[in-house]
Amino acid sequence: MTTTPRHFLNTQDWSRPDLDALLAQAAAFKREKLGDQLRGKSIALVFFNPSMRTRTSFELGAFQLGGHAVVLQPGKDAWPIEFDLGTVMDGDAEEHVAEVAQVLGRYADLIGVRAFPKFVDWSVDREDRVLKAFAKYSPVPVINMETITHPCQELAHVLALQEHFGTSDLRGRKFVLTWTYHPKPLNTAVANSALTIATRMGMDVTLLCPTPEYVLDERYMDWARTNVAESGGSLAVSHDIDSAYAGADVVYAKSWGALPYFGNWAPEKPIRDQYRHFIVDERKMALTNDGVFSHCLPLRRNIKATDAVMDSPRCIAINEAGNRLHVQKAIMATLAGH
Repeated sequence: MTTTPRHFLNTQDWSRPDLDALLAQAAAFKREKLGDQLRGKSIALVFFNPSMRTRTSFELGAFQLGGHAVVLQPGKDAWPIEFDLGTVMDGDAEEHVAEVAQVLGRYADLIGVRAFPKFVDWSVDREDRVLKAFAKYSPVPVINMETITHPCQELAHVLALQEHFGTSDLRGRKFVLTWTYHPKPLNTAVANSALTIATRMGMDVTLLCPTPEYVLDERYMDWARTNVAESGGSLAVSHDIDSAYAGADVVYAKSWGALPYFGNWAPEKPIRDQYRHFIVDERKMALTNDGVFSHCLPLRRNIKATDAVMDSPRCIAINEAGNRLHVQKAIMATLAGH
C-alpha cells in the first residue's frame, strides 16, 4: 500500500502549529549543528535556475544531518524535461516529469525543486506547473526551493525576526513589505511569500508599492486577508513612502515586475524607472520605530538599499540568509520522518 507523501510547497498548506514546530526545530539545529536525522537518507535537488544560498544550504544541511544530496540541472547535466501531458515530444525534452519524479523517488527520500517563471504568460506561470507536477508524480516528499513562492525564505525570515525581538510572538509589529527599483523585472516569489508569512504571524502588514499595477497577484492578497482574519493583525496597501515607513518595526525590501506587463516588459520599464526613489535609505529608516531591515539576497547595493542601510546593525539580512540552513534542515528532517 502507498500513502500520499506530505510536501512542503507553500507555508499556507501547513497549520500554524506545524510551522511553529518547524521554527522550534530550526532554532534547535542552530544551537546544535550536527545530527543524524537524515542518516542513510538522500535528497535530489533539481535546479532549473541558478542558486547560491539555496544550493549551498540544502547540500550542507543534508550533510550535517548525516544525509546525502545529489544536485541535478535539467538541460545541463541532466536530460531536459517535458511537463505537459499529451505533448508529442519531438523537441528538446528527452523525458517526461511523470517518469523523472517517479524514478527520483525510487532513488532519493526527498526531492527539492527550484523553477522560476518563464516570464511569458502569468496565467500559465501562476499555476506553478513544474512544482505541482513533481508533487503529483513523486512517491516521496517534494520541497519548494523557490518557484512563484519561496517558503524556505519565509521561515528563515521569521526565525531572524523572532531572534531579533526575543520572542516567537510577532503580533502587533508593523511590517512593511516595500517594492524597490531594479533594472530588470523580477519574480514576485519572495514578495508573495513575505506577504503570506507576515500576515500568518499576525503582524500589521503594509504592502508599499509605486502604483496599483504593482500590487501582488490576487491569490496571495486573498491568502493575506485570510491570514489576518485567522491570526489577527491587519493588511493595508500604500503608495505613500513616508506614511508606510512611519512607526515600522520591520522593513522588508524586494523588487518585482508589475503583473499587468508580465511577458511584455518594454511598456513597464519607463514606469519602473520613475520610482528609483523607492530605494531603502537612511532617511526612510529614520521614520521607523528603530526598525530592522532585511532582504532575501542577492541585493544590488545602492539600487535596492544603500550601503549605510546594509551595513547598519539594524540590518538582519545576513542572519536571515544564515537561517536558511537551519530551517531547511528542519523541513528535511520533518518530511523524512523525524
